[in-house]
Amino acid sequence: MTGSAPARDWEEHDHGGLVHSHQHYHVTHNHNEMTGGFEHLSAAHEHEHNHAPMHHAHVPHQDAEREHAGEAHIHDHDEPASADKSR
Repeated sequence: MTGSAPARDWEEHDHGGLVHSHQHYHVTHNHNEMTGGFEHLSAAHEHEHNHAPMHHAHVPHQDAEREHAGEAHIHDHDEPASADKSR
């Protein structure tokens, strides 16, 4: 890992590139001019999308598929899935 050293109980591992579909959530912050604060606006949708390969470290997975469904992650909505591995 680059940067700071992982915690002792963390496990370094790789995730291969993946194209799949699952429901995922988006949360945005909307400024409320009346209160001067921010509100959370959320939405959920499902479509095929891709994830780039990655190497990282964290507490070991118990159920990677289930955990992934609830994690915040980024994917490209302009081109949600691609067989071209360079994207």
